[in-house]
Amino acid sequence: MRSIPRVDSRSSHLRAALGKLGPGLVTGAADDDPSGIATYSQVGAQFGYGLSWTLIFGFPLLASIQGVAAVIGAVTGKGIAQNLRQHYPRWLLRTVVLMLLVANVINLGADLGAMAASLNLIVGGPILLYTFLFGLFCVCFEIFMSYERYAAILKWATLSLFAYFGVVIVAGIPWGEALRGMIVPAFRFDTAHATALVAVLGTTISPYLFFWQAGQEVEEQHRRHVKPLHVTPRTRAKAEIARIRTDTLIGMGFSHLTALFVVIATAATLQSVGT
Repeated sequence: MRSIPRVDSRSSHLRAALGKLGPGLVTGAADDDPSGIATYSQVGAQFGYGLSWTLIFGFPLLASIQGVAAVIGAVTGKGIAQNLRQHYPRWLLRTVVLMLLVANVINLGADLGAMAASLNLIVGGPILLYTFLFGLFCVCFEIFMSYERYAAILKWATLSLFAYFGVVIVAGIPWGEALRGMIVPAFRFDTAHATALVAVLGTTISPYLFFWQAGQEVEEQHRRHVKPLHVTPRTRAKAEIARIRTDTLIGMGFSHLTALFVVIATAATLQSVGT
C-alpha cells in the first residue's frame, strides 16, 4: 500500500521535469533535420569514426549561442529580429533578415527534398510531388493549428529520433575505435576534410535556430500569460533562467547525441563496406 504514493510521486516528478522541457528540446530536435541527417550520414560513410570529435567540439558552441538566444527572447519578450530593429540601424536588420531568408529557403528546400527522397525509397513515386505535398502539409499545420497544440506535437515528435539510437544498438559497433574517434581529433588539411568540417559545423550551428528558439521563448510567454523577465520579480526571473539553461542543455545535448549516433551508425554500416 505504501508503494502506490511513491509511484505516484515519481510519475508526478517525471511529468514536472518533462514539463520544463520546451523550446530548447524542440529546437535541438529541429537541428537534426533531414538535411542535417544527410550531412552526418555522408560524414560517417566517407570518414568513418574519424570526424566524430567535431560533434563533441561543437556542443559547447551550440549550447552557448542557443542559451544566449533563448535568454534574449525571454528577457525582452521580443525575437531577435525585433531586438535588432530596436537597437541597431535599419540596414543591419535588413541585411541579417535577408541572409536568414536565403539560408532558410535553401535549408527548407533541402529538408523537403530529403523527406521526399526518403518516401520515394519506401513506396516509389514522384519526388517533386512528394516535396510539394510535404511543404503544403507543414504550411497547413502552422496556419490552422494553435501554437500550443503544434508545440506539443513537435515536442512528442522528438521521440522519433530514438530510432537512430536503436540502429547503433544492433549495428555491431567497434566501440574502441568509435570512442577513439570521439576523443582523439583526426584531421587532414585537404579539401575533403575541410568541406566536411564546414558542413558539420554549418548544419549543427544553423542561423535559423537562433531566431527560432528566441521566438519560441516569446510564444511560450504568451501561452503561459507571463511577462518578459525584465519586468518580472528577480526570484522568479532566476528560476526561469535556470529552466531555460536546463532546457537548452538537454535539447542541444540530445541533438548532438543523435547526430553522433548517426555518424557512428553510418560509419559502421556504410564506410565499412566502402559505400
